[in-house]
Amino acid sequence: MRHVRFRDPAGAVREGEHHGEHVSFGGRDYDLSAVDVLPPSEPSKVVCVGRNYAKHAAERGEDVPDRPLLFLKPPNAVAGHGDTISLPEGKETVEHEVELGVVIGEQCRNVAEADAEDVIAGYTVAIDVSNRDDQDREQNWVRGKAFDGSCPLGPVAADPEHVPDDAHVELRVNGETRQSSNTRHFIFSVPELVAEITQYMTLEAGDVIITGTPEGVGPLADGDRVEADVEGVGTLAVDVEQE
Repeated sequence: MRHVRFRDPAGAVREGEHHGEHVSFGGRDYDLSAVDVLPPSEPSKVVCVGRNYAKHAAERGEDVPDRPLLFLKPPNAVAGHGDTISLPEGKETVEHEVELGVVIGEQCRNVAEADAEDVIAGYTVAIDVSNRDDQDREQNWVRGKAFDGSCPLGPVAADPEHVPDDAHVELRVNGETRQSSNTRHFIFSVPELVAEITQYMTLEAGDVIITGTPEGVGPLADGDRVEADVEGVGTLAVDVEQE
């Protein structure tokens, strides 16, 4: 099943089931074009993983880490399917990063790798929009990673059984494929990430872990249309504007 949060024509926020071109809630079907699709959860935080694909580390000229490289995005960074995201004013290089997103289903701490699946509600698509101008100048990456709209999520949260361990991930800009890889190339698996993160912090229901991007990151510009896919989840699409 693919779960979708949406705002119905009356303005109410609903959580229903996604079925191709329509969504269902409470015995009623809504045409997808008649509702606003919202991010699949309202996270208190998004925990991000850097350099989880060796080829991406190489294209950035960086070493593969010996433990997961972690950073945070706050709630203001979250955007949804169909939204328009704004590039920070005055920055020369703002890039796209397609990622598998893990939606947490319950409050958890100190989760063992073997128990990680028990706390996962589903999987989604994420785009880590990265302001390289500032990221390359600072250690905590607040300016580079945490600006408004820098973490589109969606369009749905797919039950774990829908998403294979070797899921294909892809990103296109204006129809041109920029990134194309597979989660089998992860350096650290999803259970390893859940265990590592919850060793240090409590994850709340609705929090999201985004698991790193493959090679092929590239620049975004005013007017771009970005489409990101994760096998078993679907396509997250956003438009880009320059502030």
